[in-house]
Amino acid sequence: MEPGVEPDPVVPVYVITHGRAAPTRNTLQPETLLLAADPGADGHPDGGRSSLRGPDRALPVTATREQVALLRLCQVQLSVAEVAAYLRLPVSAVTVVAADLIDGGHLIFRAPASRTDLEILKEVLDGLRNLV
Repeated sequence: MEPGVEPDPVVPVYVITHGRAAPTRNTLQPETLLLAADPGADGHPDGGRSSLRGPDRALPVTATREQVALLRLCQVQLSVAEVAAYLRLPVSAVTVVAADLIDGGHLIFRAPASRTDLEILKEVLDGLRNLV
């Protein structure tokens, strides 16, 4: 730390999550991908713009600093774990904040792909070996 620079005050996680320990959506995993959404757009993330103006303008005045920071980070697609690392917050706190933004239409998410069955992969490998 530089001399004369005060660190950010440590805020307890329960303050950031408004006392909630779990998100409204149980589908958010650490590998879930998040992306800022422009509520005025026709379903396309950020309305085809790279500006922060759309999502920031749509946030309520009461938006927390963590919500604004999360939304700014998610102008590019990031996982919940990446956002947690950038914000230096626990993944559990980020899932609560992200769920609030998703519920408000400010953020969109993509669930991780389902795992491929090992038997299918073996069959594909056997088929490829038979071609050679």
